[in-house]
Amino acid sequence: MKLAALVLSTTLIPSIALASTSSCESEKYHQYIDASLNWYENLVELAVEKEPSLKEVGDWFLEGRKHHFELNRDAFDWYLANDKDKLALSLPVESWLNLTQQDVKALSEQDSELGKAAKLAFDDRQSKPHPQNYALRSAFAELLTHPGNIEKPLNTYNEKITAISEMECK
Repeated sequence: MKLAALVLSTTLIPSIALASTSSCESEKYHQYIDASLNWYENLVELAVEKEPSLKEVGDWFLEGRKHHFELNRDAFDWYLANDKDKLALSLPVESWLNLTQQDVKALSEQDSELGKAAKLAFDDRQSKPHPQNYALRSAFAELLTHPGNIEKPLNTYNEKITAISEMECK
């Protein structure tokens, strides 16, 4: 009986180690997604603070960013579990997943939760831009050309990305 338990436990160790690594990689990527979404929320907040008339377009923009990043979160986990070759885990975390327009379209045709997320992102990419899109982009450009205006959220984002980059998954 002890021998059977020993044999069983030694055969499970590689699976447990792989699951642990995958869990770490998933957590690391999820933290990157959260940091990115937070950065965009802060950027929109600053733009709207300076120009309140950009509130509606800012909300529209954030909705699109959320669809994009939530698709990436879901797709990353799916590929991590099912097709790790699609992931570039040797690169910095922000480059681990690269979905092309064709990938998103193909995913959007699936009848699954991932397919629903892909459909939202694909539809965003195909839709007509908000009438104030250019004004919002101009406000972003103005903010980004004056680093003092974005110092706190940019430092927060950079600190989070640095911490995420330093996470080691073994």
